[in-house]
Amino acid sequence: MTSTSPHDLWRALISDVPDWPEPGVTFKDITPLLADGVEFSLVIDAMATSWAGRVDVVAGIEARGFVLGAPIAHRLGLGFVPLRKQGKLPRDTHAAQYDLEYGTATLEVHADAFAPGARVLVVDDVLATGGTAAAAVGLVDRAGARVVGLSVLMELTFLGGRATLEGSAPDLPLHVLLAY
Repeated sequence: MTSTSPHDLWRALISDVPDWPEPGVTFKDITPLLADGVEFSLVIDAMATSWAGRVDVVAGIEARGFVLGAPIAHRLGLGFVPLRKQGKLPRDTHAAQYDLEYGTATLEVHADAFAPGARVLVVDDVLATGGTAAAAVGLVDRAGARVVGLSVLMELTFLGGRATLEGSAPDLPLHVLLAY
């Protein structure tokens, strides 16, 4: 009898959606994984465990980074800071523009979101080209804190995001559950 690893189960619960949001892009839909309470809880445990005692706050990148980051922060007994798309935060912000696989975007964080010198874990669903992650690291730094790790559910290795991230944040610990 063969057993299925959690990683195999998680992969089976992530659907590929071809040509979305535009032709040539294959979107990784994590909503079936999120809908499975047991597996979602196991993913949160796996993403949180190695960071216990090493971080002061969790920051999640909009939007799916919120879905993963908030429960990770809860699991670690920490606060959560949203890193939002441009124009969504009501007070003074820091902003960073970055490139996506299919365009550009701007990420913002409240200027006073972090305690000075706070150790921050940045969470997102995917590391693709690395632009979003690099922007997040820069924003946390500009807000007076420091990123001590990045945790993602999946890495699309063929897009080279790790190299982009290493170029802007060398030696940053990266925790990836699923590599594609």
